[in-house]
Amino acid sequence: MSENAGLPAAGPHPTDPAQYSPKPTLAYASTVGFQAAAVGAFVSTIQNALGTHGAGAAGFLTRTGGTIGFFGAMGVTFALTEAVVANTREKDDALNGAAGACAAGFLAGIRKRSIPIAVASCAVMGAAMGTFDYGGKSLQGSLETKEERRKRFFKNPPPTMPAHSGGESD
Repeated sequence: MSENAGLPAAGPHPTDPAQYSPKPTLAYASTVGFQAAAVGAFVSTIQNALGTHGAGAAGFLTRTGGTIGFFGAMGVTFALTEAVVANTREKDDALNGAAGACAAGFLAGIRKRSIPIAVASCAVMGAAMGTFDYGGKSLQGSLETKEERRKRFFKNPPPTMPAHSGGESD
């Protein structure tokens, strides 16, 4: 008989950072694409409001509506590239975000119809996103939760003395 009969097989723990779980590429890309398109709609609305034209309120679709599609395309490009690189390498690290941002930056340069701008945008956006991911994916600087910050901020009260039973001792 085996010594480990009835016990689960030894292997990497499910929460072990060394074990990679694949990213759902299309679901992630479509979610980020729709979110980026919503930001593009907001930017298009601001562009329409600040511009002088006779198109009226519909101008955010007719005049500056390309901004919506462009933002959506950049979001899809970023997310798709990030997920494909992560799934191919089977690692979740800063290089995935850098590759996705580089692809999105390259797309921005292609929109300007300039290869030098595309390469520069790729380098700048890739470096910025790679640095952000490498730094912990947080602008606050630490990954502690609100409860951990609260406990660290407030003093711990001293332990109270146990209640006296009422009887006198010698």
